[in-house]
Amino acid sequence: MQQGMVMRKVKSRSWKKQRYFMLQDDCMTIWYKSRKTGNAKSACECHLPKADKNRDGRMNFKEVQHLLKMMNVDMDEHHAFRLFQMADKSESGTLEGEEFVLFYKALTQRDEVLSVFQEFSEDGKKLTLLEFVDFLQQEQMEGEGVEELAMELIAKYEPSETGEARHVLSIDGFLAYLCSPDGCIFNPTHKTLFQDMSQPLCHYFISSSHNTYLIEDQLRGQSSIEGYIRALKRGCRCLEVDCWDGPNGEPIVYHGHTFTSKIPFREVISTLEKYAFQASEYPVVLSLENHCSMEQQDVMAQQLKGILGEQLLTTTIDGRVPARMPSPEELKGKILLKGKRLGSLEDALSGEPEEALEPGELLEEEEEEEEGTEPEEEALRNEDKRKEKVGVSAPLPCGLQRLIPPGTLQKSKPSLSKELSDCIVYCKSVSFHSFQHSQSHYRLYEMSSFAEAKARKLIREAGNEFVRHNAWQLTRIYPSGMRTDSSNYNPQEMWNVGCQMVALNFQTAGAEMDLYDGLFNQNGSCGYVLKPGFLRDVETPFSPESLPQSNPLYLAIQVISGQQLPKVVNSKEGSIVDPLVRVEIHGVPADTSKQETKYIDNNGFNPQWGETLRFRVQVPELALLRFKVEDYDKTSRNDFVGQFTLPLSSVKRGYRHIHLLSKDGTAIPPASLFVHVQITELSESD
Repeated sequence: MQQGMVMRKVKSRSWKKQRYFMLQDDCMTIWYKSRKTGNAKSACECHLPKADKNRDGRMNFKEVQHLLKMMNVDMDEHHAFRLFQMADKSESGTLEGEEFVLFYKALTQRDEVLSVFQEFSEDGKKLTLLEFVDFLQQEQMEGEGVEELAMELIAKYEPSETGEARHVLSIDGFLAYLCSPDGCIFNPTHKTLFQDMSQPLCHYFISSSHNTYLIEDQLRGQSSIEGYIRALKRGCRCLEVDCWDGPNGEPIVYHGHTFTSKIPFREVISTLEKYAFQASEYPVVLSLENHCSMEQQDVMAQQLKGILGEQLLTTTIDGRVPARMPSPEELKGKILLKGKRLGSLEDALSGEPEEALEPGELLEEEEEEEEGTEPEEEALRNEDKRKEKVGVSAPLPCGLQRLIPPGTLQKSKPSLSKELSDCIVYCKSVSFHSFQHSQSHYRLYEMSSFAEAKARKLIREAGNEFVRHNAWQLTRIYPSGMRTDSSNYNPQEMWNVGCQMVALNFQTAGAEMDLYDGLFNQNGSCGYVLKPGFLRDVETPFSPESLPQSNPLYLAIQVISGQQLPKVVNSKEGSIVDPLVRVEIHGVPADTSKQETKYIDNNGFNPQWGETLRFRVQVPELALLRFKVEDYDKTSRNDFVGQFTLPLSSVKRGYRHIHLLSKDGTAIPPASLFVHVQITELSESD
């Protein structure tokens, strides 16, 4: 509806005319274009019916006041009454029809936008083509072809046919442009596929999920193919599946040694076949956590090949030993398996007999022993006390099992099925010993996985080595087993060293998933984002903890105003938000910072801040910019209102609107922020 469509307006059988209708960005106003002029009609019917208490089709001032409360407006009573009287042309003491449209227009007038408009308009009524070109060049920092861009925007957003024909922009057209995707803070060209997709897989950040089958917590939550559908529709390209022996010879998927429900492996693969390439045509990696017997591993291999068919990659793309990892472009439409493999790819391609797994090596990578952190050791002690108290033996979360000596919980691990092993090509899982060991013993198609704590330790102790390692080999990071509530770690610190598959629990909303969506919403949301050049060089000097000389950026964000901010969920009736805006930089440690505006009392409809927040960013290529609106509370924690996150490299300069998202990442129109963005390159001496 916001893109607009041609509809037929019908008054009678003999009176039918076509009109072009479009829902404005405030989602309360319908605009239509006729031959003579463009007209706006109020669509406040989303709140009128509720505010019109006596159902007479008219609204007295008391009903208008009630409507304002419903719309999150706590307006001065005298000012509201002046607007009411101005709109009451019939002097009836009530508003109806066009009178309410007039009242709504006065209520929603954007004085801060009008001020910008008049700054560039000589007569204060319109922007000529040259005046609009000046605005686009001087404020919006648009580059080449700006005159053609100006004409294109006028044709797209000017409601008056006369104005469009004269190549001028009215205040209504100017506001429509600023509220549109063309006036959004997110560079619209970055919403499309714009990056080089021909580089090796290890040169990309890859959207990855952890325990994809879960849609709740890790202990008792529900397992469902819906988890896979949601992740794939979100552009996720690396999915996890925990496979265990099931009844009737059919493998099942669930979080082992917990009370989570179970789903057949066959259903997961059928879902993957159907949804794998709906949101993105680039390759999907299926991370297998294999706990099955030889017999059921064979069944897994048969189901994978039988259901996925040609989609499943079972040999190198050219039948040769790879000299480099293939690219996303070369692997379009393919599904790759990640897991253990018998022997090397070289032996398989040459026909040499394949070796067995290394002595004592486990099939399932995430049960490798790790050094327990203090919180994990404490959790284990608490679990022992609980078992003593209740006198029962209950299944333990996988994270707790890792701290128990091998062999305590179960007998020896099963061997690997050759049929399943043969399906592993470019993502062979290997145990990590050291970066030096990987460089001297492993091949480029082999990869290791780390729990978040292990990864952090490596970042602290050998940041540059980690960066260089990730320039030639894939790495997957997964959450600690102690996160039984499916909470997430901060993915930014893993991206800072170039880790490609940073797996998060997609079912858990929060700041971590905001960052995730912010990074992967670029490049057409295809699930692959090209890493900066200094993270793709095996000889790079870069380390996030000790920065090399660079040319930083100066970022100044003026938070001007907010528009129709939603009420806090489950808030008291009649309550109105006291909004403040927090602006955060997420990047290397030296860049990570946040600042906030003052809060505005009782105004979620059109709060005005006019405050400028300033940042210095050392490594802009890795920085994410997050805007968060909160409802200020003097006595307790501020409540979440809305947020928007994007890469700093995708930020458009000038006057921009930020269309806010809810806690789970969905749009909440018409809520937005109006800001001015200034980005300046600094020299080393600045």
